[in-house]
Amino acid sequence: MVGLPVPVPGVRVCVVMNRGGCGPFACFDADFEPPGGEGGLELLSAVPERQLPVEFLPAIREGLAQGLGDVSAAILLTDGYFHETDSWPSAYRIGAEQAGRAALIGAGLLPSEEAGSLRWVHWPGSPRLRRPKRAR
Repeated sequence: MVGLPVPVPGVRVCVVMNRGGCGPFACFDADFEPPGGEGGLELLSAVPERQLPVEFLPAIREGLAQGLGDVSAAILLTDGYFHETDSWPSAYRIGAEQAGRAALIGAGLLPSEEAGSLRWVHWPGSPRLRRPKRAR
C-alpha cells in the first residue's frame, strides 16, 4: 500500500441534490496528510458533534476508503454541517469518495483531467471547469 506523498489541505465537500426541495445533503472540510507509521486510513474529526453527528463518520470513512483505493492517508475533518431532514449517510459516502479522489489528484497520483468527474468537491488548485450553458 502506497502512502499519500504530500499533504492536500482544504478539501471542501458539499453534496446538495435537489436544491429547493428535500434531497441528500452533506458538507464537510478535510485536510489530507501522509499516513502515520502504521499506514492505512486514519480518520479524525475536530468537528463538534452538533455540527457533524458521529453517525455519519462510518459513511465518510467508507467513502474515503473507496476514493483513496490502495493509498493510505491520515484525514482530519476540520468543519462539517448537516441538515436534520436531508443529511443521509449515502450523501456523506458520495462526498467522501470524491474527496479521496480529489486528494489523489492534488497529490499528483491521478491526472488532473480526472477532476472533471468530481461534481461535489473543491480543493486549492482544483481546476475550474466550465459548465455548458443551458439553451433558453
